[in-house]
Amino acid sequence: MWKDFFYFSKSQRIGIIVLLGLILIFILFNLFMPVLFPPTKPLETNFLNEVDSFKRSLVSRDSLRQAEWKAKYEKSYNEKYKNNFQNKIENTVLFRFNPNTTDSASFVKLGLSPKVASNILKYRNKGGYFKTKESFSKVYGISATKFKQLESFIVIEEKSVAKKDTIISVKPEIKADVYVELNSADTTELMKVKGIGRGYARSIVRFRKSLGGYISVEQLKEIYGMTPENYEKIQKYCTVNKELIQKINVNIASAERLNAHPYLDFYQSKAIYELRRNKGKLKSVTDFKNITEFNAEKIAKIQPYLSFE
Repeated sequence: MWKDFFYFSKSQRIGIIVLLGLILIFILFNLFMPVLFPPTKPLETNFLNEVDSFKRSLVSRDSLRQAEWKAKYEKSYNEKYKNNFQNKIENTVLFRFNPNTTDSASFVKLGLSPKVASNILKYRNKGGYFKTKESFSKVYGISATKFKQLESFIVIEEKSVAKKDTIISVKPEIKADVYVELNSADTTELMKVKGIGRGYARSIVRFRKSLGGYISVEQLKEIYGMTPENYEKIQKYCTVNKELIQKINVNIASAERLNAHPYLDFYQSKAIYELRRNKGKLKSVTDFKNITEFNAEKIAKIQPYLSFE
């Protein structure tokens, strides 16, 4: 029975032999592989040392470059600023001066920097005035040491204060009597009238444009900001030419055009427009008598500005 179990055919025996042969070859290859393929040798110690040395040289060169740059910068700074500052100190000339009249060049000669001299002049140009020596010490940039050095040379004259406080009276310009026609004068002409300044002149022209022209000098009272005192002052120099009034043609004007007039509100303008659309061509203001939005006073006020052509 066991013979039947271990019985192999010819092809099976060949396969077993080949498998055993491969296993043997693999074992032998594994044994002799260190001899046939020796392991790679590590990097030489000398090479690694050279790499470290090269890195250190780079760091050293960078440090050297920084040191050279620092020395060069300090030398340049000393030559440009420190030496100049030292020269200024050595070339400082002390003399008596009035801080309210001395120019910038003199301040520099006294040992002050150009910036401090500029600050002093800016202060004076804005109306500043040094009344005491202590007030001069408050200028930005003047140290306590520098002020102590200059204090005995500061001279502030009293007449300078008097000069500053002197008020020069200017005789106001008196306008001659000038008369203007309100419906044709521009702002320049209006300003020639005594009592009419730039603001009033602009308001007079603006109101004239919205009205279409003045029919009476008394309409100036309706201008915003016109006081009774100012009106009394200017009304005697004003005249009105009614022929220059620009009228609104009621029979072709839109409701918006009618509403643009200061004497007509939205409801009155709409009522006129609807009356014209329903009745046809309007002939006169008498057609407005049936409009509830109008009364006799309102009709009389708007009549000069309406045309029924």
